[in-house]
Amino acid sequence: MMKTENLKKLSLYLVSICVSGCTGGLLATVGPDYSRVILNAPAHWTDSPVVDPLFTTSPHQGNPENLKKWWQGFQDPALNQLLSAAQEVNTSVMDAKARIAQSRANLVGAEGALLPTLDFSGGGKRSSASFGGSPFVWNQLPAGLQSSWEIDLFGGLTRQEEASQSQLESRHAAWHDARVSVAAEVANAYVDYRYCEMQVNTRQHDTASKLESARLSEIASQAGLKAASDIELLNASVAEAKHLLVQQQSQCKKAIQGLVAMTGLTEEKVNLLLTQNPMQIAQLPTPPVFNIDAIPANVLLQRPDIASAERDVAEASAKIGVEQAKRFPKLSLSGNITPTLQNINGAAFFLAQTWSFGPTLSLPLFDGGKRAADVESARVQYEAAENKFQYKVRTAVKEVEEALIRLNSVSQRLPEVKKSLNHFHHHFDAMQNLYQAGLGNLIDVETSRRNVLSAEMTMKELEKERVSAWIALYRSAGGSWSDDSSPSEKTELPSPHVDVKGEKS
Repeated sequence: MMKTENLKKLSLYLVSICVSGCTGGLLATVGPDYSRVILNAPAHWTDSPVVDPLFTTSPHQGNPENLKKWWQGFQDPALNQLLSAAQEVNTSVMDAKARIAQSRANLVGAEGALLPTLDFSGGGKRSSASFGGSPFVWNQLPAGLQSSWEIDLFGGLTRQEEASQSQLESRHAAWHDARVSVAAEVANAYVDYRYCEMQVNTRQHDTASKLESARLSEIASQAGLKAASDIELLNASVAEAKHLLVQQQSQCKKAIQGLVAMTGLTEEKVNLLLTQNPMQIAQLPTPPVFNIDAIPANVLLQRPDIASAERDVAEASAKIGVEQAKRFPKLSLSGNITPTLQNINGAAFFLAQTWSFGPTLSLPLFDGGKRAADVESARVQYEAAENKFQYKVRTAVKEVEEALIRLNSVSQRLPEVKKSLNHFHHHFDAMQNLYQAGLGNLIDVETSRRNVLSAEMTMKELEKERVSAWIALYRSAGGSWSDDSSPSEKTELPSPHVDVKGEKS
């Protein structure tokens, strides 16, 4: 009875130590306490706000948080299904999921290291012995509990838990970043395919126009109204147009194969998605517009790659404390209790009980400077992580600025290209009418036709650049990474723990 009471008192004592020491080292918590990284972002964007001539309102009210459902604003079911399929098979996304699972296991291990371990063992033993007389049979049935616990004297285990938690948050953000990157990549491939379809349509119309001109000229030649040289020139132009049409059609087939590789869907399924809505064939999707009128720091905080890099800095900071704690004494408590049922020569069983409990203190004395070198290595890795974070911030600013510049450039060029195309069309009509009336020459007509074709291609390319620029702005503004979904559980990911230079935190 007295032994049982002593064990209960010991257990309560150990639990009280755990409660007092689980939030930090029992004696001290070595290593630096993580301080927020300074976000060196500019005070404002250098380029002016985006003005899109096709839209007069901003459905997202300039708030990057509203990018969560941005893709649905395209109102393009084919694009949505391609995006969803790509998320399921993309290697980067799947690798990011695996790293989250690994980090979660590391965190569970770090949390478990702060608590005592308890193991059970059982067995049976039958033996025969003789001490100079008749042998006797000895049966033993032990069942024991063994426990061990490393007391976190200087906070090394606590720092490891902090590092594991930061690593898990970083991996979550990296997973979101992978999803945004895949979405942008697939969307650009989809836009490239629709642009290719538009080029095929333009080539088809150009070929049909040239065939009609050749047919009419052939009739006129037979009547002696057209020179044979004109017929040869027209036939050469028709052959060139057919060649370019077939070449463009093959480019579209390659684009479909690219979508097949990205999404994991069959070619038949991709073709079905691309042709299920006749109104979307050879038409670029219409991107939902939004204004980046928030200050740069607020925009950058939306980016998952910035959040991931900041959490890497926090992890590196905690690991300095992990390495420093290894230079201090380590205290472990261990104990066991093993009751054993046993009998001799078939007599009645009786209970024999053994127990032990005691601390073990280990002191690092000499290691040739290895532990000090490990601490210095951890400090260097922290500096490298901080430098990487600041580099990512600078890169993010550049990407947003470039997307804004592209959009503003397109908005300024688009009206002029439309005017140019209209003028070229009028010039071609005039030259063709003159030629048919016998007052012009075929070379001028074909030159005018090429100008129209070039202007149409430029117009379509500019329209495609506009959509691609919106996708780039979506990507650089942080994308839709902050939703509640998770590869294995719902997780609210915290915003990057950063201070903005020049602002109060």
